[in-house]
Amino acid sequence: MSTVAGRTAVVCFGEALIDFLAVPAVAGQPRHFAEYAGGAPANVAAAVARLGGNARFVGMLGADMFGEFLMSQLRAMGVDTRFTAHTSAARTALAFVSLDAEGERSFSFYRPPAADLLFREEHFDPACFEDAAVLHVCSNSLTEPDIAATTLAGMRLARESGALVSMDLNLRPSLWPEGVDPAPRLWDALATADLIKLCRSEAEFLIRRAGDEGAMLRRLWQGHARCVLVTDGAQPVRWFTRGAEGVAPTFAVTATDTTAAGDAFVGALLHRLVERGAGMEQLGTLLDDRVALADALRHAAAGGALATTRHGAFAAMPGRDDLDQLLRPKTATDS
Repeated sequence: MSTVAGRTAVVCFGEALIDFLAVPAVAGQPRHFAEYAGGAPANVAAAVARLGGNARFVGMLGADMFGEFLMSQLRAMGVDTRFTAHTSAARTALAFVSLDAEGERSFSFYRPPAADLLFREEHFDPACFEDAAVLHVCSNSLTEPDIAATTLAGMRLARESGALVSMDLNLRPSLWPEGVDPAPRLWDALATADLIKLCRSEAEFLIRRAGDEGAMLRRLWQGHARCVLVTDGAQPVRWFTRGAEGVAPTFAVTATDTTAAGDAFVGALLHRLVERGAGMEQLGTLLDDRVALADALRHAAAGGALATTRHGAFAAMPGRDDLDQLLRPKTATDS
């Protein structure tokens, strides 16, 4: 394995928040919640760090007990927080999470106002991109005009520094102001990303806006996109490049909490791509190599699957040993 010389960091920009996970009710007892560190880009940073990668989180935390908790959890995971800012102008965002019998989650967000929405272009330190192999973002930092402009600026700065840009759409309609159509900002950000990850419902949202799947892909190819991935829970992952398409298998596990599955998938994918040296110039060659692409997607699927077997977000991210064990080919003695 090799990395692009001097560029090993996976930089994750955007929200970090507290997930309050509903604990199964006990008869006669009040409803209660367990506190977990979360937030989609922060989860990806935690996933990369847990796998032994060089992970960095860039964003804004509130100067409150929850911001302190998030900072301590990021550092405990091994995430570089040198470029994480703090503010007393708003509180750290909260999300209350409930799970159904299959571990599928639903969210109730307490955001905005929130500290992560106050990050501005001037808060980016150019040094945070000097060793960046990848910048990763999601649409939760597009929900208001100022933070959307900041996110696009960060994507531009990363690209100018020579880093790949990754985007998980991670569309949460309840975070968007009533009456605001997310599509224009989503398309603007997607046009700036090299790697795009969608879940099935997000792909369907874009397909409805574009007209059909072919039109959606053509619009994405008009930007910087070189690889589009569509996940669908335990179903095979669909992948598209500019010259080919296919499916990649997933892993059968017993899911208990799907909260951070997509973020674990992305974290494992980006970590493996960086291990394989997939910088801006090298990505095309890797995508054309079916064996290398299958290997990266296999790592991603393993990371996503393992995260569903644990509660929480940061807390659910698998370590390298767990990932390697799931990836190891089964033998007759394993059955």
